[in-house]
Amino acid sequence: MTDSGAARVAVYLDFDNIVISRYDQVNGRNSFQRDKAKGFDEVRDKLDRATVDVGAVIDFASSFGTLVLTRAYADWSAEINARYRGQLVGRAVDLVQLFPAAAYGKNGADIRLAVDAVEDMFRLPDLTHVVIVAGDSDYIALAQRCKRLGRYVVGIGVAGSSSRMLAAACDEFVTYDALPGVPALEPAPVTDEKPAPKRRSTRAKAAAADPVEDPEPPDPQASATGLLTRALRIGLEKDDADWLHNSAVKAQMKRMDPSFSEKALGFRSFSDFLRSRSDIVELDESSTIRMVRLRDGV
Repeated sequence: MTDSGAARVAVYLDFDNIVISRYDQVNGRNSFQRDKAKGFDEVRDKLDRATVDVGAVIDFASSFGTLVLTRAYADWSAEINARYRGQLVGRAVDLVQLFPAAAYGKNGADIRLAVDAVEDMFRLPDLTHVVIVAGDSDYIALAQRCKRLGRYVVGIGVAGSSSRMLAAACDEFVTYDALPGVPALEPAPVTDEKPAPKRRSTRAKAAAADPVEDPEPPDPQASATGLLTRALRIGLEKDDADWLHNSAVKAQMKRMDPSFSEKALGFRSFSDFLRSRSDIVELDESSTIRMVRLRDGV
């Protein structure tokens, strides 16, 4: 008999999205398409460096509850995906075969994945969590729909290739790099190869002519400091208390920015993160319950 109070988790992996994003992260921007055109037989070392640890993804997803279904969407006849089949089948992942459209090479994983996820939520009303392993902004609507249907939505994407809007649409968003068991990223070796000059599209030319440009992404450390300050001020306003529990502050920060992760910022714990901000916060560690507050004048 299933425990009605137990968390039950469905995991959906846009496998091409994760594999390509990780490859570009490790070997350089747009390197996947360049190396695919040459043939991956010549770049086996690059493939090995960019191997995705599927086990780390599934293990993290299982921390939310019992995995009741896990699906990975890709063209499994493609060599770069086929090399993962043993690893995936060994973890009881259902491999959904997709075939790329001849004209664009896009396999439509986002549509098929979204349709399956919504269908599963109605077919399995006891699902409590939905884990979307992809960083594409195409999944924003799916994350929002899952939340409206009462599910807790977790996103997992590769740092630098994940949509900030998708992260905001999830209840929690974690970068692949920050998952337990994933080794720290090593810089790609320097080569003499020069990237081919890019042809500017009509859209790019129009953007260049437009004096309004997208701002540069903010410094993650500065963003985290601002997030912490806002969370503490909100806690002070809500509870009318100077000292707040560490866990409550972190929970508020995650609600405001689901992509926040102290580990992604280089800290082993949230307390270490707070200690690094000693110029703006005071940390009380005199008991097992750690408390934190804003310094006077901040």
